[in-house]
Amino acid sequence: MKSKDKKLKILAIGDTHNDERMIKKLAEKAEKENVDLIILTGDLTFLEHSTKNIIGPFAKAKKQVLILHGNHDSISTINFLAEAYSNAKSLHGYYFIKNNVGIFGAGGADIGTDILDEKETFYLLQRSHEKIKNLEKRIMVTHMHPSKTKSEFSGFKGSKAIRKAIEKFQPDLAIFSHIHEAAGTEDKIGKTKAINVSRKEKIFEI
Repeated sequence: MKSKDKKLKILAIGDTHNDERMIKKLAEKAEKENVDLIILTGDLTFLEHSTKNIIGPFAKAKKQVLILHGNHDSISTINFLAEAYSNAKSLHGYYFIKNNVGIFGAGGADIGTDILDEKETFYLLQRSHEKIKNLEKRIMVTHMHPSKTKSEFSGFKGSKAIRKAIEKFQPDLAIFSHIHEAAGTEDKIGKTKAINVSRKEKIFEI
C-alpha cells in the first residue's frame, strides 16, 4: 500500500491542563494503539503554570504532535514547545500533511490569554486551509467550539467564525475542546463530523 493511500491513525485530546499523569497514559496508549499522530487542541497548561512533561512523553514514544494554544496558554508558549521539541508543530494559522491528509487550524478562545476576535479566527483558518484545500481528506482543529453545537449546552456560546469556516470548507472532521462538560459530544455540520475532545481522547482513522 502506498503511503498516500494508507489511513492515518490519530489520537486527539484537549484541555490536558498540566495533567502529567494523563499525558503519560496518553503517550502509552498512543504507543499501544500504534497511532501515527497526536493532536492537542489547546489548554495544554493551567494558566501557563508549567510546560513540564507536556510534549516529552510523546517525544519519548516517537510520536508527531500538533499543538494549539487555548485560553490558558499563550501563543508564545506553544511556539516555545514547537521549537523545543522536533516532534511538535504549532497548527495556529498553519497546516500539516501526512498520508495525503491535510490538517489546518487556529487556537485561542474568546476569553483568557491571547484572545482572538472572530475576524482573525476566520482569517487564520482560511489561510491555513488554502494550502491543503485540494487534498481528498481534511481535518480542521480549533480550541474553541463552533456555534450551534451541543457544546453550547453549558451556556458558553460557540464561535460563529469557526462555524462559518466549517460550513464553507466542509472538512471531513472538525476537532475542538474548551467545554469540558461536552467531552465526547458529536455534531454534523453539512458533511463535517464535529467532535469535542475535551479531556476525553478520541482515536480515529481517516
